[in-house]
Amino acid sequence: MFSGIFTMMFIVIVVSVILGITRSGRPPLGGGPTGYGQLPPQQPPQLTQWGGFGNQLGYGAPVGYGAQPAQGYDPAAYQPMTPQVRDAVDRDITSYGEQLRDLDLDVVGRELDVTAQADYSSALDAYDGAKQQLQHATTNADVKRIAEILEKGRYEIACVKARVNGHPVPARRVPCFFDPAHGVSVEDVSWAPPGGSVRQVPACAADVQRIRTGNDPSIRMVYAAPQQQMVPYWEDRSYAPWAQGYYGRYGTDPALRSLTHGALMIGGFSLLMGLLDD
Repeated sequence: MFSGIFTMMFIVIVVSVILGITRSGRPPLGGGPTGYGQLPPQQPPQLTQWGGFGNQLGYGAPVGYGAQPAQGYDPAAYQPMTPQVRDAVDRDITSYGEQLRDLDLDVVGRELDVTAQADYSSALDAYDGAKQQLQHATTNADVKRIAEILEKGRYEIACVKARVNGHPVPARRVPCFFDPAHGVSVEDVSWAPPGGSVRQVPACAADVQRIRTGNDPSIRMVYAAPQQQMVPYWEDRSYAPWAQGYYGRYGTDPALRSLTHGALMIGGFSLLMGLLDD
């Protein structure tokens, strides 16, 4: 009997020693980076220019998701977009969809080669990407990115039209200055704003024809809250990120540089100074 009790006590002591050794190697409950009862410290949200969905297509996610922002980013770009600018972007997406519909009529019944099909597919992706980004857009940087997507898509539309009609692919030129939603400019045309001197301005084919026949170009008019009236888009500073998205990649274009660096220092044209310097 005594030997059985002694044996049980010996087993209990051995087990206790083993458990003590095992527990000594563990962090206390709730302690340490992976301890229970304590979540790992949360990292502050990080802004990004454009990373995330659609990178394979060239259309990034809305600003505010992903990695660190690029060095030298402008804090003003992350200011909230105005309702007027959101409306302008929405109108641009709608007009872009109408251009895609017209493109469908141009290509229906025609066999597209590999290059034309790639441009056509990319133009369709631009429409979907712009719509998705607008759903999440909140800042000026989002506005700029959507405008970049639409600018690229409009060029791809022009390329598809040229290919299916057997014409040379158009040069990647600045969008029409009078309204970037007109699409790629075809040439620089002499034009003077009211009270200003004549300058070379990049214009689409329709506006070139209007000016050369003595008519006014079709200028993009926007509602300016301070003036409480409709004005050309370049007279409202809140449209700066919108303009940057369309024209930013063409900072070396001579005609555009002359417009944005003081050659037309009258009225609202002065507001375009420096928009392409980012």
